[in-house]
Amino acid sequence: MIPQWLHFLMSLSIGSGLASGLVLAFAVWRRPGKMAIMNWVWPLVGLFGGPLAIWLHRRHGAYAYGQAPFPLMVSVAACHCGAGCSLGDLIAESLILVAPPVLYWFGLATLWNEPIFAGWTLDFVLAFLLGIAFQYFSIAPMRGLGPRDGIVAALKADTLSLVAWQAGMYGVMAIVQFGIGRTTADSVEFWFAMQVAMLAGFAVSYPVNWWLLKAGIKEKM
Repeated sequence: MIPQWLHFLMSLSIGSGLASGLVLAFAVWRRPGKMAIMNWVWPLVGLFGGPLAIWLHRRHGAYAYGQAPFPLMVSVAACHCGAGCSLGDLIAESLILVAPPVLYWFGLATLWNEPIFAGWTLDFVLAFLLGIAFQYFSIAPMRGLGPRDGIVAALKADTLSLVAWQAGMYGVMAIVQFGIGRTTADSVEFWFAMQVAMLAGFAVSYPVNWWLLKAGIKEKM
């Protein structure tokens, strides 16, 4: 049984994420970024980053495009990747909640005996597809690439980052689900755990994004 005070703090964290997402949505509506896709990225990052995401947005916005300090550009690149992952996970977990039979399409009773693993498979598929889409709409316009070349470039730029992000996220969720107690998407505890898991995804993907930017595989923002 979770103490009431802890439940309150978890609710406060989720509320802070929602409020931060709205603040960032308003900020990019008032002053759209050079990259159109970033107008979607920042509100999504706010959902798990909370006030830190607002600070990062303002700090990055203080520099001309592509002129921010390198560690800051790496943070934004990681957030760009994480936004697609976050949206995919949000859609997947909500879908599982309202339509549990979807898990059978992703290996339940064939590949997996545990519903949670089928759910994570769905999470990964949607996170990967949306993450690559987010990267495509960054790279293709800047490099003047057609659909085929743009998709190839997006896959090169974001696959490792996406895998690293999801690995960090799954690590935290595994600790919660198997070490602390099972939660589902209809609970405050689940979404608080997802916030923490997304921050872990950011931490794990950060060095990967550092290398991708240094190697010129991923665009500096």
